[in-house]
Amino acid sequence: MKRRDFIKALGAGALVSTGLTACDSKDAAEQSSVKHDARKWRWKMVTTWPMNFPGLGTGANLLARLITEMSGGRITVKVYGAGELVPALEAFDAVANRVVELAHGAAYYWRGKAESSQFFAAVPFGMNGQEMNAWLYYGGGNELWREVYEPFGIVPAACGNSGVQMGGWFNREINSLDDLNGLKMRIPGLGAAVLHRAGGLPVTLPGGEIFTALQTGAIDATEWVGPYNDLAFGLHKAAKYYYYPGWHEPGSVLEAIISKAALDELPPDLQSIVLNACRVVNEDMLAEYTARNHAALNTLVNEHGVQLRRFPQQVMDRMKVLALQVLDEIAARDRMTARVYASYREFQQQVKAWHDVSERAYYDMR
Repeated sequence: MKRRDFIKALGAGALVSTGLTACDSKDAAEQSSVKHDARKWRWKMVTTWPMNFPGLGTGANLLARLITEMSGGRITVKVYGAGELVPALEAFDAVANRVVELAHGAAYYWRGKAESSQFFAAVPFGMNGQEMNAWLYYGGGNELWREVYEPFGIVPAACGNSGVQMGGWFNREINSLDDLNGLKMRIPGLGAAVLHRAGGLPVTLPGGEIFTALQTGAIDATEWVGPYNDLAFGLHKAAKYYYYPGWHEPGSVLEAIISKAALDELPPDLQSIVLNACRVVNEDMLAEYTARNHAALNTLVNEHGVQLRRFPQQVMDRMKVLALQVLDEIAARDRMTARVYASYREFQQQVKAWHDVSERAYYDMR
């Protein structure tokens, strides 16, 4: 009896020493439980990709699953592919207008909203996926990105990367800059502006419309992503020349477009879950493309007879000059774009100096 009384007293003393009575401890546990489980959130996500499309669409699915699982079901996310709830290129507006809480897409689609948005997706002759992540996470890129999207009530987050893309599919050979003159090509973002400067005719199309446009001759060429995705779309059935490298998209960032109001409604732990789920998908997608592209390219070349071609060096040299002209002119038109471009360019110069003696030196050596 005395031993039991002593143990009970010791337990009570331990509670007192932490500033809690037994009753307080029970109340705190109940309050914590209520606070943790009382509310549920049901989010909708739209994408700019076809539902379940390899890499891009499945990346959106992974984001939804991670948020649901990591939150223990406190947030559930239902995914809608392009055109199921809103058209592919209206995903940004759907989040801005609170039609949905979340979207998955690419920032260069929103150049009509904010011209500086394009720099957070891909810059011709710019940084690759590894370098883009470094700029966004540690070089001030994320802070600028949030500032650009703030007027729309949107919080952006990097949520995937394709790595260096292919140059695209062409129905005719590209032997000189003259072959780009009058070329109707599906190409978005800053790459489109450079192609136009070279005499081409850029066309904006969502992914689901590319094959038909190329097959029917509505366009002469298209870029999409790379072998993994291009094989899935069957683009080899509509064009035979497959060019590299992807000068226009050297490391394309995919984005989560998050309603700021919806994010602010969440308690801090769930906000952290949403943003860190984006970071997981960002890492995972780049790894997936790196793993899958080589097998898909082998299939395209050796099973489907695709003619793999490298852009002539003189064409790339001229396109790089044109790209720098376009970027300088765009930055000069808008103060925010000038700030974003200055940050991007400074970071690229710094990381290039390091990569010249690390990544590039190693690639050349091996």
